[in-house]
Amino acid sequence: MKKQSKKLKIRKSVSNRFEITKTGKVLRMSSFNRHLRRKKSKKQLRRIKGKQLVLGRFAIKVKKLLGQA
Repeated sequence: MKKQSKKLKIRKSVSNRFEITKTGKVLRMSSFNRHLRRKKSKKQLRRIKGKQLVLGRFAIKVKKLLGQA
């Protein structure tokens, strides 16, 4: 009888904040986007509207917490 490995649990807080694409890239939402938007210029609001790419060791950590790596 084979010994079964533990099932990886997904961290729900991480899954709400990050998204993994089909190619394996990690995306996150930009900060400074929730409130006090009136003061910010239209250029700044356009820049922070989209999703940002997470790079390096932090992306690997996020994938591990989501059970990908």
